[in-house]
Amino acid sequence: MPSHVPGTSERAGHHLTDPAPGAGARTGAHAGPGVVPPARLLPVHLEDEPQPAFLEQLEHLRRLSGDLVRWMEPVPIARAVGTSASAVVLPDLSGLAYRALEHFRAIEVPLLIVTSEFGTVSMWDWEIRDYLRRRGVPTTAPTSLQEFHDVVRALSVKERLAGASMLAYQDDLGAGQQPDIFKRFYWWEEECVHDLRERLGVQVQRRSYRELVARAGAVPQARVDAEAARLEGDVPIHGLSARARGDALRIKLALSDELDETPGVIAAGINCLNESRTSSTTPCLAWNLLFEERGLIWGCEADLTSMVTKFLTWESLRTPVMMTNLYPFLMGGAALKHERIPYFPAVEEPHNHVLAAHCGFFGIVPRSWATQWSVRPRVLEIVDENAHALDARFPTGDITIVKIDSTMRTLTATPAELPGYEQYEDSDCLNGAVLRVQDGYRFVEKLPSHHAVLAVGDVVRRLEVVSPLLGVSLERI
Repeated sequence: MPSHVPGTSERAGHHLTDPAPGAGARTGAHAGPGVVPPARLLPVHLEDEPQPAFLEQLEHLRRLSGDLVRWMEPVPIARAVGTSASAVVLPDLSGLAYRALEHFRAIEVPLLIVTSEFGTVSMWDWEIRDYLRRRGVPTTAPTSLQEFHDVVRALSVKERLAGASMLAYQDDLGAGQQPDIFKRFYWWEEECVHDLRERLGVQVQRRSYRELVARAGAVPQARVDAEAARLEGDVPIHGLSARARGDALRIKLALSDELDETPGVIAAGINCLNESRTSSTTPCLAWNLLFEERGLIWGCEADLTSMVTKFLTWESLRTPVMMTNLYPFLMGGAALKHERIPYFPAVEEPHNHVLAAHCGFFGIVPRSWATQWSVRPRVLEIVDENAHALDARFPTGDITIVKIDSTMRTLTATPAELPGYEQYEDSDCLNGAVLRVQDGYRFVEKLPSHHAVLAVGDVVRRLEVVSPLLGVSLERI
């Protein structure tokens, strides 16, 4: 493989809410990162026939929803029972709602109240919504156009989950590197796989990491060279040998081939650290390229719970997400020793701060979401010296720490702030993020895992709106 390919120039990230415009075509059954199948909404009117106000508001909703919705033909509320729609939407309400309670109760799909021309609930409908809620009829009523869009995307996500697959490449399940740590993780348990299927409809396919590496090794050199030429000058890489670059692209091409052969894959992960002796490379660059080109969600260490958390959050809210390790300052020496750092940064209220770092840097961030991004040689000693990692950053400012719990019934969400990054020479944290939370003690007590998903912005309210549509509750930490 040519030693100068890909390029090594640095550049700032771009499009923090819209991944890589024009990057990658759709392949087989796999939609690219900007493609969301539309939700199917059934407009319902309370009168026997649709009235002018209903028709006018429905036109507003058609315009506001764009390609996110496939609208069904309107029906009277009595005919909404048993619908196959993603949800029923009420574009117009009146006092007839108080006399249609039993019809409302008979509707089994989510019920949306979107009665203003701005894509929100009308203030005049709060009484009707309260009346329904107190009589056992939950509704969803967006307070902004953004929330309306979140809602319809979440409806689509819920339907996509049914029968979708996540791939987990692993062989030894904790018996490899650092077994004292890896033997503890819930995402390898059969109960986790069972609950993902029963609660969310997601199927987990466990595949051999060794077989994937063998397939990567059999990729013809001509394909590797063609991939390198395609990326030339566009992917900044520093300090990697020609072999290291070639091996990184081989694993990407092998994964891409497997995705072509497997319909319905929404995420994939590799037990890359624990089983690092299996491969001379790491999948970091591959995960970046596969997300940018085909929208594939990735899972470091084959963490199923992080993978599904990222899928739910990104696909519903379309805000950038990534996974990383959390090291609360409260954990003191236990955290410092693991990252091989001498001290935490000097901050006010250290008990309310968390260091976020993974594999020597912040973690895997797709390039289109990063403010800084490059591929660098590996940092952790447990991976092959030929391996690599991504040195990337999210924008500073508001951030939300999200993770699904072990029952697959609750999303935990913590509003936080990312004021900056910290670097430690000769450590396992060459570039980590410093996060500030409101209550560090409560955070440590309630968080579900050392692996967490970070979402750009304060999106707790938005998660609260979409959670019921995804079939989960929301717990704010």
